Amino acid sequence: DKWLWAARFFKTRSQATDAVERGRVQVNDQGVRPAKEVKIGDHVRVHAHEQQWEVEVLALAEVRGPDSVAQTLYAETDISRLKRQESADKR
Repeated sequence: DKWLWAARFFKTRSQATDAVERGRVQVNDQGVRPAKEVKIGDHVRVHAHEQQWEVEVLALAEVRGPDSVAQTLYAETDISRLKRQESADKR
């Protein structure tokens, strides 16, 4: 939950924790618990704000920084980007 919050997928850690507990977050295609530590190279799937993200962890962070720093923590997969664009076009 800490990395999800630092990467700005959620506004608060409690929202990130709630998403993990509800099964909306997977690391390496497995369900996780809120205290799960991610590692560089892990693949994370996040269902948040009516969107689904599939990203690879590029860096770790213990604190939440500005958006420009948060975007350096992960790389979104091409497939994920296309799916989110298609979803946005439908709306």
